[in-house]
Formats: sequence, C-alpha cells, structure tokens
Amino acid sequence: MTSFKPFCAPALLYKAISAIILLANGPAFAQSITMASTTSTEQSGLFGYLLPEFKKASGLDTKVVALGTGQALDMARRGDADVLFVHDQGAEEKFVADGWGVKRYAVMYNDFILVGPKNDPVGAKGKDIVQALQTLAAANGNFISRGDKSGTHAAELRYWKLAGADAAKGSGYKECGCGMGPALNIAASSGAYVLADRGTWLNFKNRADLAVLVEGDTKLFNQYGVMVVNPAKHPHVKSQDAQKFVDWVVSPAGQQAIAGYKIGGEQLFFPNAGK
Repeated sequence: MTSFKPFCAPALLYKAISAIILLANGPAFAQSITMASTTSTEQSGLFGYLLPEFKKASGLDTKVVALGTGQALDMARRGDADVLFVHDQGAEEKFVADGWGVKRYAVMYNDFILVGPKNDPVGAKGKDIVQALQTLAAANGNFISRGDKSGTHAAELRYWKLAGADAAKGSGYKECGCGMGPALNIAASSGAYVLADRGTWLNFKNRADLAVLVEGDTKLFNQYGVMVVNPAKHPHVKSQDAQKFVDWVVSPAGQQAIAGYKIGGEQLFFPNAGK
C-alpha cells in the first residue's frame, strides 16, 4: 500500500512565508502607535479633537491607554507603549535620565483648581492652595484624593506637604484610587472637595453643587510633556512613528490644534512647546 505524502511545492511555500512576513512588518501593522497618557487628556476630550488632526497629517492611528501618570510611566518602562503624553515633570525627567525615554518635550499647560461645594462649609475659598488645604485639614473637611499616582495626585501631595499636613490631612480625607472623572463624580455626590485639572472640569457634566473655589495660584501651574519610549530598552517600540507624533504635536500645526480645542468658548490647554 502506497503511503500518502502531502504535496508542498517549495516555491509556493516560500511565497506563503514571505507574504506572512511582509504582512507582519508591512503597512497593516505599522499604521498605528500606542500612547500611554493621563486620564485628564482623555477625559477632557482633547484627544478626540487632537488625534484626528494628527492622522490627517501623518496617516497614523493612535491607540490611547489613559492611566494616571505614574501608571503610564510604568507601562512605558515595560515596553507596552510607543509614546508618553503625561504631566508630572519631575517624574518625566527621571524617566528620561534613567534611559527609558529618548527626550522630553514640553507641549502645553493649563492649571489645577480646587473644586468643592458652592456653600464652602469649611471656608477654603481663596487664591492660596496651601492655605485652603490647611483649612480643610483643621476642619476635617471631606476631601477626595485620586490616590492613583497620577500627575494630579502627585501635585496634590506636593501641596499637602507645603501645607505641613502631608501626614495629617484630617479625618475627611479619602482616597478613591480612580481617575479624574470618577473622583469628580464622588465629590459631586458626597459634597466633598477635590483637586482637579481644569480641562477635565470644563468637560465634566455632572457638577451637581460643585464650584471652583481656589484658582489662580502660581503653584497650580500644570505642565504636560511628551516622550518617545527608548528603543534601546525595547527594540520593538515604533520609535520612528512615535517621533512623528512628537514632531507634529510640538510643530506650529500641532500647537495650533491644541489651542483650538475649546468648550463653551473657553480654551482648555495652552501650547508652550520649546519653552
């Protein structure tokens, strides 16, 4: 009995393997980048406005993973992102100094605000964030902290430290371990105070009885930076395509797009690349 041997022409096999390799490395797999970013850039609505403009200019899609800045940096250290767009300058500079990022670029800024009940039961309203937090701690006021190692959380902890209350924030202090939108929702439903970025606040619809109580303090300045993940650490990173995003977002076209994003006629972010 003659045994059956499957027929496989070497030429056909070679072509099939070549096609698979081409597909895996070709345009179908190279037309997108993964960005690790903050919940504030996502929940403010900026990326819904900005990224389509980048695609028009580059042809590239961008998959955004919105996390707290600390988590976004960790994601990039693992090689799970191509580019970072975050807002904790000290942590960003360390990320680059440690070799995880190629170079940090300033992109834009806005500010943090202290939001709380309109009737301001503890009397925190004013122009001084440190004084406001001291008042909150002394009164055991209800305060919702993001508690998620985000850029906003890092800023909040700096302000508590300046207030001399980093270890004694009062019995009303609660951490949610959540993004900016959920933290605002908790504050709205419980009549609590919360530190927020202005961009997410302007796009936040469920304000209930909340109002901006502290703004205008120079310490509330909120700078954003962008970095390509270092391919020397993770060779699979799409560093060339990621650099296209960096180059575009700091270019006049990208900066103009950032300035053009408004809600109710109010600008959310202010471009400052190169400064």
